[in-house]
Amino acid sequence: MNDDYLWDKTGQPDPQIQQLEEILGTLRYQPRPLALPQKRNYFPLLAIAASILLALLAGGIWLRIRSRNEAPPQQVRVEQPAPKPIEAPKPATTGSASNPPILARNRIHKPRSASSVLPKQEREEALMAKEQLMLALRVTTEKLHLVHTRTQPNQIKNQHRVG
Repeated sequence: MNDDYLWDKTGQPDPQIQQLEEILGTLRYQPRPLALPQKRNYFPLLAIAASILLALLAGGIWLRIRSRNEAPPQQVRVEQPAPKPIEAPKPATTGSASNPPILARNRIHKPRSASSVLPKQEREEALMAKEQLMLALRVTTEKLHLVHTRTQPNQIKNQHRVG
């Protein structure tokens, strides 16, 4: 065996060494240029947009079906006489020429019309619908937050500012 062949490939090679080189030749390092990813990952943005769109679509369908299924109840509206406006008391005029009297502005509260006030049952239904919508929005917000946190790679948690 020639030691020069092992170091600088000069001289006569040993047949066992040649056989070993052929077997290990498939595992030889082959340089390749560095391939950096050029595409941006739009999956998180698409997931958030799809969630919002789905929530809005479900809410719209739910409200439309609910409003169609419920027939307006037959009600008899009783017109109540409008309350008399409260007049402010007239201030005493104790002013002098240098200090004119301070007059209070006459504020008259107008009563609401009978058509703008909702009956008790409709008001309760509206509050129930509002609560259900708020719950759906909270659930959607939590789901979006979960998607956001799972799609952000290598994010350092509990990092404190130094200084």
